[in-house]
Amino acid sequence: MKIFCVGRNYAAHAKELGNDIPDEPVIFMKPKSALLQPHTPFYYPEFTNELHYECELVIRISKNGKYIQEKFASKYYDAITAGIDFTARDIQNELKSKGLPWEKAKAWDNSAVIGKWVPLADVKNKKDINFGLYKNKELVQQGHSSSMMHNFDSLVSYISNFFSVNIGDVIFTGTPEGVGEAVVGDELEGILEDVSMFKLEVK
Repeated sequence: MKIFCVGRNYAAHAKELGNDIPDEPVIFMKPKSALLQPHTPFYYPEFTNELHYECELVIRISKNGKYIQEKFASKYYDAITAGIDFTARDIQNELKSKGLPWEKAKAWDNSAVIGKWVPLADVKNKKDINFGLYKNKELVQQGHSSSMMHNFDSLVSYISNFFSVNIGDVIFTGTPEGVGEAVVGDELEGILEDVSMFKLEVK
């Protein structure tokens, strides 16, 4: 299983962090150990003082492929959910300032949260999927897939030019504006079309 992540796929989010808007997808990866397993508590990591949530749409690869043409890409994923790409923002900012890779800030154990899967066939409007994140019952992030600079098909095609995609791989497709800090005791809930996909407490 591989966890692909897309950075800066929403223009407003890139701007809120002071990042340039890229011409092509920004791809990074998390190891399998980054996946928070079901019914496993999420603990605030000891190495950061600035933990940020980033709620994203996540798609699941359902067919093995390589060098996939965009017009065929929709045949390679079959389910969607909401998830969180947790980020140690203080560490990321330090690494970025030195021109170093982001892994320590993004790919640590349990840094990837994935909700329950919804078959894409059950999604009514696949071109404009609504999702969001509640923190302590207050909506802090809301996004629409129509606002992505690179849609699902283009992402699957692009990623497959560099990496084989295999059944069970997942793609975090980018976060909209509204990212922010999470602290111990916060309750986070991800929604997809107003339906709860996951709930967790930061311990």
